[in-house]
Amino acid sequence: MNAAGRVRDAVILAGGQGTRIRHLIPNIPKPMVETAGRPFVESVVRLLRDQGIERIVFSTGHRAEVLETFFGDGRTWDMRIVYLRDPVPLGTGGAVRHALREVRSDRFLVLNGDSYCRFDVDSMVSVHEKTRAGVTIWLARSDRIAESGRVDIREDGTVTGFLEKPADPQAGFVNAGVYLFDRQAAETIPDGKTVSLEHDVFPNLVGRGLSAVPGPHPLLDIGTESGLQAAAAFFQHEFPLKSCTETC
Repeated sequence: MNAAGRVRDAVILAGGQGTRIRHLIPNIPKPMVETAGRPFVESVVRLLRDQGIERIVFSTGHRAEVLETFFGDGRTWDMRIVYLRDPVPLGTGGAVRHALREVRSDRFLVLNGDSYCRFDVDSMVSVHEKTRAGVTIWLARSDRIAESGRVDIREDGTVTGFLEKPADPQAGFVNAGVYLFDRQAAETIPDGKTVSLEHDVFPNLVGRGLSAVPGPHPLLDIGTESGLQAAAAFFQHEFPLKSCTETC
């Protein structure tokens, strides 16, 4: 269990269609694409386990049964895993709101199932509490902010703004797809509506309870073919192991 805040639950957003790499993965959800001998999202699950998370809620959609069959109830990973299918595509924000039906704690993590970035939950909790945030974002340093946009923060971690296309696209910090939510903050997201965390929820929280923690690790995103290749190379180097169904 993590030391700070006792964060036990996490939501993994795994309902995206993966349209840009659909030709590579026509019959599986994007997070289940194989990288270095295991499904990509298994590395996300392992990351959560190593951070002391005990229970995962998979927010699913396209080909949800593939995820459910592979992970089962989570006992192979020494975790508890449950599943909640979005009735229709709800976007990242709508999926978080829908997932609250299965979240048991008042504070929980949310991660994108198609990206990976090492993070430290204790650091997130520390900044979250010091700034009295409702949501805290983990950031990754990137030299490609012209593609993903830049997140600007104060020294204490308070987010001051999002720049989608910076005039000076030098290296900076980007959203790493890892979020610490207070349940009360998640409950403000409209239920049953299509809502984006990145474009609707977070910009509206600037100056009203949104913080961030910059981290030292790279962000891997499998939304494109080049991103998928980079992730495969990274995991082959970092984790040259077989799937957890064979060895953990």
